[in-house]
Amino acid sequence: MPDTTLTARVRADRAGPTRALLTRDRVEWWAVFTLCALPLLALGWWTATGALGVNPIETIVRHLGDWALRLLVITLALTPLRHLTRTARFIRYRRMIGLWAFTYACLHVLAYVVIDIGLHWPTLLSDLTKRPYIMVGMAAFVALIPLAATSTSGMIKRLGGKRWKRLHRLIYPAGALAAAHYFLMVKADITDPMLYISILVLLYAVRLGRWQVGKSV
Repeated sequence: MPDTTLTARVRADRAGPTRALLTRDRVEWWAVFTLCALPLLALGWWTATGALGVNPIETIVRHLGDWALRLLVITLALTPLRHLTRTARFIRYRRMIGLWAFTYACLHVLAYVVIDIGLHWPTLLSDLTKRPYIMVGMAAFVALIPLAATSTSGMIKRLGGKRWKRLHRLIYPAGALAAAHYFLMVKADITDPMLYISILVLLYAVRLGRWQVGKSV
């Protein structure tokens, strides 16, 4: 007769590390999710406590736009980070962070359309045709829509891996357009937009270099 106690102990020992890994992965996933949500929670707190400053509408619109760009840059940085560290651990959060970037971009656009211009469509049409930074920003937002719409595993299967990858290269012009939107919007100190542009140039240069030598990007 086999020693059932010993067998159970062996099974528990084997399952232990697996459970530990699953627990760590869940904690890590929720940590990343919470970090992405914190800017939105902070904005809600500032709104509730009247801490939005002298120009609350501008604060809301700028805050949402800033975080859309930041998370978009982080999304673009995850693949080079994977190559640098030779681990795929970070890449598992690319979809989540990318969707958070799109969420902030949506809220940024909604804040502008609903709060800033009060759903005044003639003003929107005028801005879209006369203000370059609005035109470029809307182009960046439109480029992000198909990426968010096809971010699910089901859409990857429907499109096929190659077609899906080709479509999701839209993230590169989206990132460039978002940074250009920020640059064109700033009237005085261009330090912050130039920082984002510099980071994107570096990230794109890394990808271009790998592509030229036939490596995955």
